[in-house]
Amino acid sequence: GHITPLLYLHVTYLLLSPYHPARFKFAMTTEGMNAMGRPKLVTQHPVPSDIDVSKSIVAGGIPDIRVIGLEAGILDSELIPWGNHKAKISLAVRDRLKDSPNGSYVVCTGINPTPLGEGKSTTTVGLAQALSAHLGRRTFACIRQPSQGPTFGIKGGAAGGGYAQVVPMEEFNLHLTGDIHAVGAANNLLAAAIETRMFHESCQSDAALFKRLCPPGKGFAPVMLKRLEKLGIKKIEPTELTEEEISKFARLDIDPDTVTWQRVLDTCDRHLRGVTVGCGKNETVPSKIGCKDRSKRKQNDRKTGFDITVASEVMAVLALATGLGDLREKLGAMIVGYSRSGQPVTADDLGCGGAMAVLMRDAIMPTLMQTAEATPVIVHAGPFANIATGNSSIVADQIALKLAGPEGFVVTEAGFGADIGMEKFFNIKCRASGLLPKCAVIVATVRALKMHGGKFFVFKFDF
Repeated sequence: GHITPLLYLHVTYLLLSPYHPARFKFAMTTEGMNAMGRPKLVTQHPVPSDIDVSKSIVAGGIPDIRVIGLEAGILDSELIPWGNHKAKISLAVRDRLKDSPNGSYVVCTGINPTPLGEGKSTTTVGLAQALSAHLGRRTFACIRQPSQGPTFGIKGGAAGGGYAQVVPMEEFNLHLTGDIHAVGAANNLLAAAIETRMFHESCQSDAALFKRLCPPGKGFAPVMLKRLEKLGIKKIEPTELTEEEISKFARLDIDPDTVTWQRVLDTCDRHLRGVTVGCGKNETVPSKIGCKDRSKRKQNDRKTGFDITVASEVMAVLALATGLGDLREKLGAMIVGYSRSGQPVTADDLGCGGAMAVLMRDAIMPTLMQTAEATPVIVHAGPFANIATGNSSIVADQIALKLAGPEGFVVTEAGFGADIGMEKFFNIKCRASGLLPKCAVIVATVRALKMHGGKFFVFKFDF
């Protein structure tokens, strides 16, 4: 039958409220099986810490991730295990099921949260468990991968909480399958290319730069042809270019003051927010191109900084890409700064789009895990909502909806809160994916209402 939004909220309340007797009516007995044919979850009261809950559930025996994948409808050839508790999902499953009807799409968010978090992930996981383990409907939860910064900060991890969490909790919160590290590698590769290009352009003539880019006997690479097209140069052989065209092609002439691209590190290290690079003794350039007097060289340093990895535009692109080819195009189109004439300079202008995509070749595939009640969870991407979309990936939702089928559900989380995460879910993610939710669940807490009323404080920071 049809499950109304009111029933969604009611079932979630029953499963998540630590005070409601129905929670224990559901879970305190070991007799029989749940709606998905698994032993009913045995809980403790009072509920132990999140990590103790996770450890006890794992110690009691959780299904191998291959079993979770098989039951979810994923073929063995479409699953790439990373140990026993997590696995990458090939995008081939989406292609195989492209003609299958989607499941019901549900978005879960919250009112303006406090710095401690208000339980959106917990509610997302709890709702998915309620629909699957207790109502017997094929259900998937789709959530973001947590950043190491908040995990080791006051907020903590993002696996959910209590008996509504992703397990094993430590595998979810720490590294997972390395996607954030791949984002960092791609981001910092581009940062290094920017510095290197500006260094060489400060030292060399147009002809020398062109010779480095196009050695004698070698033609233009595809990414170079794309740049020529952008410049309006309709030639396909390096030998055909005039001196003026060689200068336009080879010299990006990046204005250092306009470079917006920073390096990243997935740790909250406040002392790296502002740094000076290029301070080494070999990082000097001539006072003007062609000057051979080493006494007149100047230090090629500049001020820049580090962001946290999940704040990288590479992460935002990963969340919105629909496949490896689309990811490649989006990476190449990213603007890193402007030339002195005001023209935007992209990653493809630097020749880095393809290399970045290679580093991200595994990161485009979502990761499969499970909840405390063995409900499948698809984890992918982790953009912040204040500077990006704040939602998990489009491909994760697409795969989950196909696997869920017309009688199933996909509960996807819009991070941060309704004011940014959910607005960007509707205004950006849904427009990019073409998917529309049938229901929205909003988490509201008394603590958040008090804090945002302006009279109460969760705590006061003293910076």
